[in-house]
Amino acid sequence: MQTTVKAAHQKELLGHPVGLYILFFTEMWERFSYYGMRAILVLYLITETTDRNPGLGWTNIEALGLYGWYTMLVYVASIPGGIIADRLLGQKKAVIVGAVLLVIGHSILAIEQMWAFYTGLGFIISGVGMLKPNISTMVGGLYPKGDIRRDKGFTIFYIGINIGAFLSSLIVGYVGEVYGWHYGFGLAGICMLLGLVQFILGQKYLVGVGDFLGKSENKEDQEALKRPLNKIEKDRVIVLILSFLMVIVFFGAFEQAGGLMNIYASEKTNRMLMGWEVPASWFQSLNAFFIIVLGAVVANFWASRKLRGKEASSLFKMIVGLIIMGTGFLFMTAATAQFESSGSSAMYWLVLAYMFHTVGELSLSPVSLSFVTKLAPAKYASLMMGLYFATTGLGNKVAGLLGESASHLGEYTVFTGIAIFCILFGLLIGVFLKKLKTLTHGAEDNEHKITH
Repeated sequence: MQTTVKAAHQKELLGHPVGLYILFFTEMWERFSYYGMRAILVLYLITETTDRNPGLGWTNIEALGLYGWYTMLVYVASIPGGIIADRLLGQKKAVIVGAVLLVIGHSILAIEQMWAFYTGLGFIISGVGMLKPNISTMVGGLYPKGDIRRDKGFTIFYIGINIGAFLSSLIVGYVGEVYGWHYGFGLAGICMLLGLVQFILGQKYLVGVGDFLGKSENKEDQEALKRPLNKIEKDRVIVLILSFLMVIVFFGAFEQAGGLMNIYASEKTNRMLMGWEVPASWFQSLNAFFIIVLGAVVANFWASRKLRGKEASSLFKMIVGLIIMGTGFLFMTAATAQFESSGSSAMYWLVLAYMFHTVGELSLSPVSLSFVTKLAPAKYASLMMGLYFATTGLGNKVAGLLGESASHLGEYTVFTGIAIFCILFGLLIGVFLKKLKTLTHGAEDNEHKITH
């Protein structure tokens, strides 16, 4: 009797390649470090220098300005990070380089000097640029073409991202606010080191995934790198770039979380709960909490919808996600109305807003990652993923500008305007859905489960 023994990188756990969980935990620790630092960055900037836990004493406008530039550059750096991976290192080595840069960056932030503050941010920008697009592209590389598990795989990966974000907002946020901002920054660096070690130890489950195509002995890989793009590949690139417009709009609204909504929670929300004041940074964990709870629910909803023959293309999911997220800002409209009438607003408005934002995010963000790996030409796989993250970075910059505008427009106008624009923009893209789907040339047709 003959038996087939799977190679280590082909072994499965819970119906997915084991390599997915290596990437899951690496990204979890990377996002723990990034979101932990993000949860306290604006609060550190606006805290008075004479406070018990002194910050830099910046104004809200100055803090949101830096926040916008920083979060934009973090993701725009994914373009050179993708190019370096495609042309020189491959995705796997680029992830290691990025992780090392992040450990250095977060560690430098623990030093209480302004030179260290800006230097640390620079290392983090470079590190995320190298790691973020390439680890996401590696997730797609775990699944053969036409494997219907790919979308669910990205959702599982996305849950890993948000476990890190959820824990970091609570732990790093608490350490930063209570014990000292720089202790929080340092803790983020320690956790990034754990992610790097875990990735290196799990290499046997990633054999053949994320390697540099320039050294591949596969004939198809070599041809894909040398020949120009054909008509189908060019059309698919066009669709991806057009879909990125939705990503910019989405994150321009969604990233109010770390900026304007963070400040709103700190300054205008009644955070008393049974005689105890909830730290403002803890609200940053709501998004991640809802993703962990609702991730599988939303993924299964779309999968069952597709099995019933109903519209469930990636583009349709993204449109729906944008509209749902926009609707969430109507709760912030209600919060500001309550504050203007009574001088305080209830915490439940923020909770409801974050819940709607999360359902919208689950329908757009992991789906977008999967969509890129389905449509991007092999020779530009990491570059196209880098462009995706760069568009999220542009969205972050838009978020910063919108947050700054609240100083003269008022939160009520900004939150309501964001809601209306996102809903209308989503409906507008929906008008062109059929045409956009034809340009994908059936990239999502006939998907089925593939096992080794």
